[in-house]
Amino acid sequence: MKRSHVFPLFISLTCLCLLMINCKHEFTNTGNEVPGGGVPVVSGICSADTAYFVTEILPMVISNCATTSCHDAVTRRDGVQLTNYSTIIKYVKPLNAASSKLYTVCIRSGEERMPPPPMAALTQAQLSRMIVWINQGALNNQCNSGCDTTVFTYSGAVAITMGTYCKGCHNPASPGGGIDLSTYAAVKTSASGRLMGSINHTAGFSAMPQGSAKLTICKIRQIQKWINAGTPNN
Repeated sequence: MKRSHVFPLFISLTCLCLLMINCKHEFTNTGNEVPGGGVPVVSGICSADTAYFVTEILPMVISNCATTSCHDAVTRRDGVQLTNYSTIIKYVKPLNAASSKLYTVCIRSGEERMPPPPMAALTQAQLSRMIVWINQGALNNQCNSGCDTTVFTYSGAVAITMGTYCKGCHNPASPGGGIDLSTYAAVKTSASGRLMGSINHTAGFSAMPQGSAKLTICKIRQIQKWINAGTPNN
């Protein structure tokens, strides 16, 4: 090969390599690589100023979105699965809740809203926690404290747990197993039956929350104390 042809060939090969490197980087960067993408980052202290994925967001999404025949691991309606951090983060833009599909579909109106009617929409409190979590970076985080067993009123403990972990699957529009846990009267009725067996994952009972981790010992004790106190509407 003539010397005059070597230099142009070298330049062409160099440019081709650079293009291949750039293309590879472009296609592998999804824009969703955030800290804590694998094992959750655990904090021993729950801060009211921080939203936690494992503690708050995951059970909320599973209860309201990853229900049977919707976005669970089996059905994957419209190709969407929302059962864990790696599947949920695909629909999130960390630090930008307003541009995150996970949030925007929940504030739509009519049939476009998720969860779809006749299921109840997420409460303003739930939407607010989702906004905080996303705008704080959508981390795969959790905390292990913050629950107080001395607080076991219906409004201050039981209703909050039912709303976060159970109401999405057990409401008048979607009474999983024929059970409604959306109101005080409905929860009181279940408390005299299968509720404790299910949340304790006792043999012979359907383990609840379905598809999610067992409730913490503290939350279970709060519900048990409320029952022992006579299931008051307090």
